[in-house]
Amino acid sequence: MSMLPAGKVLAFAAQGERRCLGVWRAGGRLVCPYAAVLDGAAAKDQCARCAQLDRSRSVAADTMADDPRPYAVYLAYFGPGLLKVGITAAERGPARLVEQGAVAYAWLGRGPLMAARRAEALLGSALGVPDRCGKAAKRAARGALPPAAARAAEVGRLHAAARALDGWPETLEPVGFRCGDHAELFGLDRIPAGVAELGGMTAGAEIVGTVLAGAGSDVYLRLAGEGAGAGDDGGGPVAVLDARVLSGWVLGAAAGRVTTVAVREAGAVRDAGEGGGGGQAGLF
Repeated sequence: MSMLPAGKVLAFAAQGERRCLGVWRAGGRLVCPYAAVLDGAAAKDQCARCAQLDRSRSVAADTMADDPRPYAVYLAYFGPGLLKVGITAAERGPARLVEQGAVAYAWLGRGPLMAARRAEALLGSALGVPDRCGKAAKRAARGALPPAAARAAEVGRLHAAARALDGWPETLEPVGFRCGDHAELFGLDRIPAGVAELGGMTAGAEIVGTVLAGAGSDVYLRLAGEGAGAGDDGGGPVAVLDARVLSGWVLGAAAGRVTTVAVREAGAVRDAGEGGGGGQAGLF
């Protein structure tokens, strides 16, 4: 969020080919040995072989069960009736919630990785709480948010129901209810109704506009219209960009004054889910 504050003017173009970002190891990227070219419209920023190698040592793929770090179990709220359960390394604090675009959240417990996983599974089986919420659903929910008190109340009810379940892992230390809220951080009050969606990038495609808000990987832009400068609020429509589609491109200055990427009605882009991008190791 600090990199793209409200009012920041963007005017860039995709150059060359979109390349695989390689493998995430020891907190950094190793260059893709295949120099693989990627689909410009996809959220994934890795080729299939690099993604497979990443998942061979990944908390998200349950192939890193020996991770000694303490983990936290959380509830994330994206809109009325749209909540999920998840885990994150305790040392990361709420960073994972910000990355997912969670409007509100609460911690449930902290402890060893496998105990956190058991609690996550318990909520899924006993209460039907999912561990994923799709991007299309998240975007739609942001346009119909109740007041902060109502958001906290809904999270609080699920928190109480979760803590009342039999079978809570003994090694997972429970955390009392306290609701955090990111609506102000994301600038959700600046998102108007009828937001369009920007499609994927192609070589030479340009995006020109002014940042209004951001939630997770979604950036909301007031697009510059014909004859308007990038920072002109009287320009084109507001559209949301999944910033993950920029990964792997070399970005240069835009040559023109308008966005040339396809602008579509909301819901026209297929839902890639929340895990469509690479670098999952960094999320935990």
